[in-house]
Amino acid sequence: MTKLNITAIVVVLIVIIGAIVGIVLLKSGSVSEQTVSASGNYQKGVAPDQVVVYVLVQTKDNVSADNAKNENARISDNVMTALIKTGLEKKDIETESYSINPEYDWSSGSQKLIDYVASNTLKVTTKDFSNAGEIVDGAVNAGALINNINFELSNEKSNEYKATALAEASKDAKMKAESIAAGLGKKLGKLVSVSASDYNYMPYPIYARAEMAGSTDAMKVATDINPQNVDISASATVVYEIK
Repeated sequence: MTKLNITAIVVVLIVIIGAIVGIVLLKSGSVSEQTVSASGNYQKGVAPDQVVVYVLVQTKDNVSADNAKNENARISDNVMTALIKTGLEKKDIETESYSINPEYDWSSGSQKLIDYVASNTLKVTTKDFSNAGEIVDGAVNAGALINNINFELSNEKSNEYKATALAEASKDAKMKAESIAAGLGKKLGKLVSVSASDYNYMPYPIYARAEMAGSTDAMKVATDINPQNVDISASATVVYEIK
């Protein structure tokens, strides 16, 4: 076989392969163009199953960070003891954050050390809503401040609502896709893809220290608790072939 014949055969093969690839791509393109996409949403207010009290132990010392830290540890121990006396277990009390920072005064135009500030924030969780007042009272009397009091969902309850919210958001997305297809005189075909955005829920705040005068207000709020719903939400996007 001559070199010219071999070259001709190679060229023919390349043309044939190119034609096959082109047909496949063309078919793929025509299918992908015949799709419908829709997003679904779900939102609902649900009952919280726990109340969370965020307790702040803050101490200052103008001599050393160690002094501020040691005083903070002493008060924190007293707070922990007071909280346990309310019927809580140690697993119900978590350290949310801890920090030791210098505090400066710049009013004179230069840096001047005022204090070392040690801050320890405890997250106190209870499913007994009627116990919130005693928790706040015990923490404040032991030397702490109350940062926030929230109605929240436990992990178990949140996961339960998450499954429901995502399922309902997906149903909503499918219903919208069916409506769009019907409006075009089409029906839904095979599901091409589905994606879900993050499920969210917002705790319901019933006390925030920045908005109120002090711990007396926190005690007043905590002794008269009426659980309020928290909001959950989810969304999903679906893509269907249409026929």
